[in-house]
Amino acid sequence: MKFIHLTDLHLVPPRQALYGLDPNERLQAAIADINTHQPDAEFVLITGDLTHDGEPAAYEALKAALEQLTPPCHLLLGNHDIRSAFRQTFPGAPVDKNGFVQSVVATSAGALVLLDTLEAGTHEGHLCADRLTWLERTLAALSGEPVLLALHHPPLALAIPTMDTLALRQCNELATLLKQHGNIRHMFFGHVHRPVHGMWRSIPFSTLRGLNHQVAMHSDIQTGIPGSQEPPAYAVVSIGQDSMVINVHDFLDASRRFDLFDRNAERG
Repeated sequence: MKFIHLTDLHLVPPRQALYGLDPNERLQAAIADINTHQPDAEFVLITGDLTHDGEPAAYEALKAALEQLTPPCHLLLGNHDIRSAFRQTFPGAPVDKNGFVQSVVATSAGALVLLDTLEAGTHEGHLCADRLTWLERTLAALSGEPVLLALHHPPLALAIPTMDTLALRQCNELATLLKQHGNIRHMFFGHVHRPVHGMWRSIPFSTLRGLNHQVAMHSDIQTGIPGSQEPPAYAVVSIGQDSMVINVHDFLDASRRFDLFDRNAERG
C-alpha cells in the first residue's frame, strides 16, 4: 500500500501572501505533482494547520483545490485551524460524538486513526479526557490489528527548542494508553515544519517540512520561532507486510537532472 503524507498547508484567502509566498499556489503545485507521479496512492493524509488563521475563505480554497486531487484525502486539524469554520466548509468530515474531528479509516495496511489535538486559544496540543477516552475505546476495538496513528502535534521533544514548548501536553497519558494496547505501527504528525524521523516509546514516527514556510533548524534560540523558506515536500509512504519505507520528495525542486553514469555529465 502507498499513501502520501502532506502537512501544514497554512492556506490564506485567495490572492493573499504569507511570509512572501502564496500557499494556495503551492498546494496547487503539490496536487499537480501527486496527480502526475503518485496517482495510484491509496489516499493523501494532511496532518493539520490546513489554514493559517481559520478564515472561511481559506477553507473554501482548500475544498476547491482538493476537488482536483486524484486520490481521496483525509484531513486533520492543527493549532492554526478553527474547528467550527472547518466543519462549516467540510460538513461531511467525520467527527466523534463530542464534535472532535477524529475518526478511523480502514486502509489496506490496517486502520488509520486520526486524532484531533486542537485546543482553541493555544498553539500547544491537547488531548482532553473525552478525546483520550475515545482513543482508548478505538484502540481496544482494533486489538490485534496494526494501527497507523496520525495527529498534528508531536507527543515528544524533538530538540527544536522553540517548537518543543508547543508540543502535545498530555504526552504521558498518551504514552500509557499506547503502551497498554501495543498495536501502533507508526505515528505521523506535523506542526514542526522540519523533516524528523525517530522512535518514541518504541513507536516509530515521522514528520516533514510544511507546504509554505519552514522552521529553521536551531538548537540555541529560546524565544521566537526562526522561520525559513526551505523547499516544501511531501512524503511517499510505502507499506509492505514487514516493511515501511518513507521517501521525502521536494516537489518544487527544479535543479538539474543528469545520468550519474554519463561520463560527459561527470566533467560538465
